[in-house]
Amino acid sequence: MLNRLSSDANALDFQAQALVLRSERQRLIASNIANADTPGYVARDMDFAKTLQAATASLPAAQSVSTTHAGHIGSASPHLNGGLTGSDLLYATPSQTNLDRNTVDMDRERASFADNAVKYEATLRFISASVKTTMSAITGQ
Repeated sequence: MLNRLSSDANALDFQAQALVLRSERQRLIASNIANADTPGYVARDMDFAKTLQAATASLPAAQSVSTTHAGHIGSASPHLNGGLTGSDLLYATPSQTNLDRNTVDMDRERASFADNAVKYEATLRFISASVKTTMSAITGQ
C-alpha cells in the first residue's frame, strides 16, 4: 500500500514539474508576442521534452528511467527553482526575412500559445483528478 502511495506521489511530482515548465513556456511565448514589433527582437522558446527530462532526473528511482550506458540519457540538472537560464532557451529561426531583423512569426506564436495552453489545462486536470481520487480513497467515499 505504501509503495502505491509513493508511486502516486512520484506521478504528482512529475506532473507538477511539467506544469511549472508549461507555465514558463507560456511566459516565453507571451513575451515573443508582446515583442512582435520590436526591431531586432529574437524570439525564444524551449525544448520542452529535453527540459522536462532534465527536471525529472531528480525523481526517485521508482519513477525515473535507468540507463544501461552513460551516453543513452543525458544527466542535465533541473532548473525549476531559479527559472530557465539563457542556455536552456532556444532561438527561433525566422521563417522569412524582415527588414528590422525581428524573428517573431505571429502565426507560429499563436499556434504555440494555443497548443501550450491546451496542454497546460490537461496537466491541471490530471493533477486535479489524481488529488480527488486520493482524497476519496482517504475519506472512504
